[in-house]
Amino acid sequence: MLRQGLVDVQTLDPTILVELKYATTDNFVKTNVYGTLRKAYLQPMAAERLVKASTYLRQQQPELRLLVYDAARPRSAQWKLWNALKLPEKQRKTYVADPREGSIHNYGCAVDLTLARVRNGRVQPLDMGTPFDFFGERAYPKAEDKLLKSGQLTAEQVRNRRLLRSVMQRAGYMPIEYEWWHFNAVSRVRAKGMFRIIKD
Repeated sequence: MLRQGLVDVQTLDPTILVELKYATTDNFVKTNVYGTLRKAYLQPMAAERLVKASTYLRQQQPELRLLVYDAARPRSAQWKLWNALKLPEKQRKTYVADPREGSIHNYGCAVDLTLARVRNGRVQPLDMGTPFDFFGERAYPKAEDKLLKSGQLTAEQVRNRRLLRSVMQRAGYMPIEYEWWHFNAVSRVRAKGMFRIIKD
């Protein structure tokens, strides 16, 4: 990752927490997709924006931290995720980018994350209403008002999501419609024009 020009986000801001879900079995594939990869790498521009978001969060809520679940992703891992999701191809693209086109993660310009507290040395993610990698409407930011009204999300869960979005957007990241945890530093078109796809 370093040889390809990416940076370890924790070298810029050690208060950012990292638990790469695809380096564990706690993901929708239920296997370690990343092998020995344990650090969150991003393109320098994306990493600097993440540091800004971390700063904005600590200014508003000093006890909270950003907890990164995924960052730069090699294309080989993208293929594993794509092949593991047993949905029709058109529907699959809603949740996992086609490896032939490349995910924004594959360019080091996207990050998946949540908010967390650290208590007695233990990291406690805030309640966002669904787990990471939940494939369904309850994870959709665009549906939050409806989900709150129907009781499928609580006011606290929506508040937590909106706090995460506010600090990320203030730092220059863009949310997406289908996953509360996913943010892009640039569009796919710009990522393709600026960077190469990350290899193992």
